[in-house]
Amino acid sequence: MKKMKACILIALMFSISIFSNHTNAQQMASDNKSLNKKEKSIITISSLTAKGDLDKLKTGLQEGLEAGLTVNEIKEVLVHLYAYCGFPRSIRGLQTFMEVLKDRVAKGINDTTGKEASPIQEDNSKYQRGKKVLGELTKMPQPDKLSGYSAFAPIIDTFLKEHLFADIFERDVLTYAQRELVSISVIATIGNADPMLQSHLGISLNVGITSDQLKEFVKIIKTTAGKKNAKSAGEVLEQVLKSRQLQ
Repeated sequence: MKKMKACILIALMFSISIFSNHTNAQQMASDNKSLNKKEKSIITISSLTAKGDLDKLKTGLQEGLEAGLTVNEIKEVLVHLYAYCGFPRSIRGLQTFMEVLKDRVAKGINDTTGKEASPIQEDNSKYQRGKKVLGELTKMPQPDKLSGYSAFAPIIDTFLKEHLFADIFERDVLTYAQRELVSISVIATIGNADPMLQSHLGISLNVGITSDQLKEFVKIIKTTAGKKNAKSAGEVLEQVLKSRQLQ
């Protein structure tokens, strides 16, 4: 009788353990469907900088620091986005960030600096390294023969691969996923660049950003870039997701 009770107790404990683990796993999966605070801040900072809304950007930068982004991570965001909206917006974003940090220091707030970018291993030509990174992002082998705009103006292909995908994407302060959040935020904000947005939304899915997170991204863009740009981004996202379902 005692042995039977012991067996029943063990079985019950085992069942509870399985249920608990399953519940925790489900909770983790549920949590992963949403953007975290740092990711939301990256989107907000990138969009407001691209738009040139410096007053709101100050608030966004402070919220980003409070969300746990380091000083170097935010600087990297502001540097990365210049490739998509130009030096003027990027530099104004950096200058605004300097003002925010100065004000916070005056208030006795010491923000975490964070890690610096690691030295890049230059074991191949910059062009080939950029080509490799682009292949990793798109999950497609990059052709040797140029086509489209790259064939029309080959120098832009060189700039893209050597600078954007080698010099910038190879830096490890931000992950590929975080860099894609920057990219799609800027492209959606400046507008009228649907083919590029479509490409980067696809890359976002490749690097681990979920469809639910991208839908959440569109909602955030609505508050920073406006209804028109958000609607356009949402339509492009629908096309990308439908295309993925057909594959």
